[in-house]
Amino acid sequence: MQNLKLPITIDPYKSAQRRLECQGLFAISEMNRLLAVSEINSEQIEVKFNFDVDELGLVVISGKGSATVNLTCQRCTDAFEYLLEIDFSFSPVKNAEAAEDLPSYYDAIELDENGEVNLRELVEDELILAIPLIPRHDFKDCQSPADSVWGKLPEEHDKPNPFDVLKKLK
Repeated sequence: MQNLKLPITIDPYKSAQRRLECQGLFAISEMNRLLAVSEINSEQIEVKFNFDVDELGLVVISGKGSATVNLTCQRCTDAFEYLLEIDFSFSPVKNAEAAEDLPSYYDAIELDENGEVNLRELVEDELILAIPLIPRHDFKDCQSPADSVWGKLPEEHDKPNPFDVLKKLK
């Protein structure tokens, strides 16, 4: 495996023919969409890519990566660190019709006008998707009492059942 400065775009077909495996870094300062939804603790994200051709003859881009980000807890509104880990498997396609023919275990990624894939955008998209829908601390670490209130609901006495009227009609 080569430890390289990763290119922003790459031709997946040529890379798959060479069975390229590369590991490198992307600068987070260039990932504006990720910076808009979180605060990043590091300056770079380490990513590993594998380019291959599968048994069906499809070009496959797979890989892993991780980054630590600061998110806002939705219970107590305090910031906390969260490790985003991504594991992806894509197959490049030329258009939306070709994406429908892919096996379900591959995600489709469209080629640009030069027949290349933007690796930095691919990683940024996967990191954004790895952010939890409702970010929260572990329950034991959270400062909010909202989820820690336990007890019985008050019983309401002498309240008539609204469906009793229907019993009379029957």
